[in-house]
Amino acid sequence: MVPEQVNKKKSKLNIVDLLLAAAMVGLIAVMVIPLLNALALSFSSNRAAVQPGIHLWPKEFSLIGYQTAWRKLEVWRPFMNSIFVTAVGSFLHMWASSMAAYTMLYKDFPLRGLIVGLMLFSMTVPGEAIMVPLYIVNKDLGLLNTYTSLIIAGMVSGFTILLLFNYFRGVPESLMEAARLDGAGDFTIYAKVFLPVSKPGLAAVGLFQIVGRWNQFREPLLYITQRAKITIQIALRELVVLDEATSGTDIVLANTRMAAVMIGLSVLIVVFPFIQKHFVQGITLGATKG
Repeated sequence: MVPEQVNKKKSKLNIVDLLLAAAMVGLIAVMVIPLLNALALSFSSNRAAVQPGIHLWPKEFSLIGYQTAWRKLEVWRPFMNSIFVTAVGSFLHMWASSMAAYTMLYKDFPLRGLIVGLMLFSMTVPGEAIMVPLYIVNKDLGLLNTYTSLIIAGMVSGFTILLLFNYFRGVPESLMEAARLDGAGDFTIYAKVFLPVSKPGLAAVGLFQIVGRWNQFREPLLYITQRAKITIQIALRELVVLDEATSGTDIVLANTRMAAVMIGLSVLIVVFPFIQKHFVQGITLGATKG
């Protein structure tokens, strides 16, 4: 009876494994097929782009879609705007949040419990709830139609500070004490002790920021009205949703729209492989230390 029961359990497990594998394949197909279709269309000619159906491989290989999107539609301008806002905003976010996390390491830090509670509370407030007040503040400060309004949006966050704070708590105190014996000050200890040994945590925060700021949509839509300062996501909205014309008579073909989409994805595709090896480690350690 025992061998039969074991065989029955194995057969049940095999069926469950097959169902899970099938579900996983289905989910992967749902995500990958649209991406492959967009990639194939972006490298197709104008004539092939108007043909109906799903394309998983370029038909009549051509770069006309990228040329039209980059030069005629001037996608390069919002692309460079997004690179600037993402790079500067992510750097300032990591710098300010990491310094705040380092400051909270001191046991005699005043009102640390209250501040942590306020940070946790801030994480429960949806961005839509403070959208109008933030717009009024930016308007009163004269920051509308400036890159500054996009950079300071989310410049610090309670989530990042608490993540890095938990990560910093795992750094041995002996390193800090040794640095102090050598005459190092707080900023030197922060820059030369904590930051180098916290690369996985910083990489996780950096990836969150790069993805979030590159995909930023609400803030540019609210704060930017000058076309020369729009970001890539707003430009993609105009191309894909509004289907604006390249001139008075020419329409934007599918290969041009998909080329613009692939240009918008290019930065995330390039950046992720360089920091993904630190990402899981940084999230895991930052969430469990302390």
